[in-house]
Amino acid sequence: MHLKKAITFLLAAFAFVQAEDSLPDVKFVPLNSLTESLASAPYTAEVLPQTDSVQTPYGLPRELLPLWDSLTIKQKAAQMVMVYMTPASFMLEHEFGGYLVMKNHLKNLDKFTDNIRTVNENMRIKPLVAADQEGGYVNRISVVAPQWERTPSAKQMRSMSEDSIRALAKRIGAVLDSVGINLNLAPVLDPAKDSRGKHSFMEESKRSWGEDTLNAPKVRAFVQGMRESNVACVSKHFPGYDSWTNSDHQIAVSSTPRAKIARNVEFFKTLASDIPVTMMSSVSFVRISSRPAVFEPKIVKMAREMSPETVILTDDLWGVSLRAWVSGNERVRSKNYPAKDFRKLVRTALMAGNDMFMITYPQKAVEMVNYLTALSKQSKYYRERIEESSARILKMKFKAGLL
Repeated sequence: MHLKKAITFLLAAFAFVQAEDSLPDVKFVPLNSLTESLASAPYTAEVLPQTDSVQTPYGLPRELLPLWDSLTIKQKAAQMVMVYMTPASFMLEHEFGGYLVMKNHLKNLDKFTDNIRTVNENMRIKPLVAADQEGGYVNRISVVAPQWERTPSAKQMRSMSEDSIRALAKRIGAVLDSVGINLNLAPVLDPAKDSRGKHSFMEESKRSWGEDTLNAPKVRAFVQGMRESNVACVSKHFPGYDSWTNSDHQIAVSSTPRAKIARNVEFFKTLASDIPVTMMSSVSFVRISSRPAVFEPKIVKMAREMSPETVILTDDLWGVSLRAWVSGNERVRSKNYPAKDFRKLVRTALMAGNDMFMITYPQKAVEMVNYLTALSKQSKYYRERIEESSARILKMKFKAGLL
């Protein structure tokens, strides 16, 4: 009798699957997304209560469902791209999810703010407008006003009180907010010492917030000050940049033992509920993988496990070292990068688990969206992967007050 019931159940299940496969546009909710809304809420808001027992796609707040349902897969893919700042017309045409701002963009503030205002007033989904405002050597607002020509570095802030750090970050955040920047590519949580106990490149550059989690309260004060001025933060460069090679310009390798990598990750993990975005490193941690961290699923998974809602951001995918690794040619310099290698680069970043792709070559950003869209049509798996990341970005923007 039990066998008969089991057979009946299996036949019914098979019929259901066949019926589901025959539907023209079934929305599949991955198992891991069913638990996302139950996880501890990230940095600004509690998980919104559901009005009924039906799970929304990818744990989206119900307020976002009309927007989500109206987006094409191409528009969802566009949310995954952070492009070097371009004229507003280019941004409006392609609907990218983010802008990358450099110091030269801020030299003409009237032009810059007009560009941002035009974009914000005409895009349904406001972009993340990001800049590296770490302080010290990495000081984008130095051109905004004379009083900001020098700002304390992370190393200097480590010796300040939490209240002083928070007040300073709030003032600097207010400057960023006033010109339209809503995302700070800081703090740097890379270790102050490498695996041999020597000062790291980031420490010598005064960019590191310290060796371990002891300075977490001070970093939290920095993040809180920024947040009070409507600026979200990005922790970087996961799992902890400790190579002396500049990974933007050449392939950088770290032989840090796994145990030391795990200790470096603890700093990121301690602050995961405070910082909504994590940027991946381009360094190859050879004790884990020969791949650069940003392309290694095992390392990206380590970042994901800190918080299921964390948006995982790449560094510049047009960087020479990453393109060289993909092509196997360390002499990559020209913009005439093979199309097949660029597609491989995009696909590798996607399959590693990254949510948002930064690129400093605007025209390649267009190719990136087109290729992601093409992948979504090739496979249901690719489509779900793109939708998962797009939804995570929209949730982050919603909690940051951008939607």
